[in-house]
Amino acid sequence: MARELIVEADGGSRGNPGPAGYGAVVLDPVSGEALAEAAEYIGKATNNVAEYKGLVAGLRAAHALDPEAVVRVRMDSKLVVEQMSGRWQIKHPDMKPLAAEARAVFPAGQVSYEWIPRSRNKHADRLANEAMDAGKNGKQWEPRDSRAALAAPAAGATAAPARSAAARAADAAAEAAEEAPAETVSAAPPAGWGAPDLGTPATFVLLRHGETALTPEKRFSGSGGTDPALSPVGRRQAEATAAALAARGTVQAVVSSPLLRCRETAGAIADRLGLDVRVEEGLRETDFGAWEGLTFAEVRERFPDDLDAWLRSAKAAPTGGGESFAAVARRVAVARDKLIARYSGRTVLVVTHVTPIKTLVRLALGAPPESLFRMELSAASLSAVAYYADGNASLRLLNDTSHLR
Repeated sequence: MARELIVEADGGSRGNPGPAGYGAVVLDPVSGEALAEAAEYIGKATNNVAEYKGLVAGLRAAHALDPEAVVRVRMDSKLVVEQMSGRWQIKHPDMKPLAAEARAVFPAGQVSYEWIPRSRNKHADRLANEAMDAGKNGKQWEPRDSRAALAAPAAGATAAPARSAAARAADAAAEAAEEAPAETVSAAPPAGWGAPDLGTPATFVLLRHGETALTPEKRFSGSGGTDPALSPVGRRQAEATAAALAARGTVQAVVSSPLLRCRETAGAIADRLGLDVRVEEGLRETDFGAWEGLTFAEVRERFPDDLDAWLRSAKAAPTGGGESFAAVARRVAVARDKLIARYSGRTVLVVTHVTPIKTLVRLALGAPPESLFRMELSAASLSAVAYYADGNASLRLLNDTSHLR
């Protein structure tokens, strides 16, 4: 399974054209940790050229870490994002070779692009300004505080060793203090709270599949087990959900996990709505390894140390080659981004499992991995998340079972 990396990049010019520089950072999508930083003063150039050079440096830094990675690029340059996504033509002669250079770093299909507001691109923006400040003093950028490390330096980039958790926490606190006046909160407000009209969001109506024979016994049932079908109770739940969603009339598409219990649930609803079912591999449940089919008590008895490790860390995997929650989060985030792009401005029913739904909710809220253990999701329950054009997400509903009563 391919690793996921996030690249945030920016560039600036003091004069446009004028003294210019770029900055880029590679982030872990689960922890948010900075894995690599790059910045460079590039002399006289335009903003757009600097932004493209930042993109190239960020992609090269990600490639140095893992050439097989799936990369999600986030930039506040609408021009670069739209051009690299193939939606806008590249006409300027200075940018055509830079775009080609960026495309050559990873094979086509491994990189996707997302626009984010400037307020969410502060790390790369800071690096770009550091590079321009260095150039003003006749120097090249060097790591100010040893913020991150490159496995191998990218061309034109300077590598730095990883910072301690305490140092990263101190930086975050300092940045928050600088940005927020007293008695205010620095976090971005929820979408719709005084924000400009961002259009109709992509809305995921998240449906946990109906019951199987394993559900009432509370047994681990992931993607590495027997792939059980719906029980008679589960089929009735699917039909009740289909009736409720048909009455609401809002669902425009249906997507399902590849596992049988989800495909059966999705099929019953799609038939009622007159829609097809698209299967998305990334929505499958966690592989619970040797724990498949066991109750929590049975796992506690047989694999106590492994269970304790799993409960402590999202990076710990179940016994016998199972899948960690960190790995699940990476593939669910990739699937999420694919679906957001495909169903922009539409409402899609996403039929999946406990872990993928909790993960989507956690990511939407920016909550820590341990929050997965603090959510309840009943069989055939409905949740909903809306994804806006500025990259923000809004949790609309969680664990609603009123349609089953």
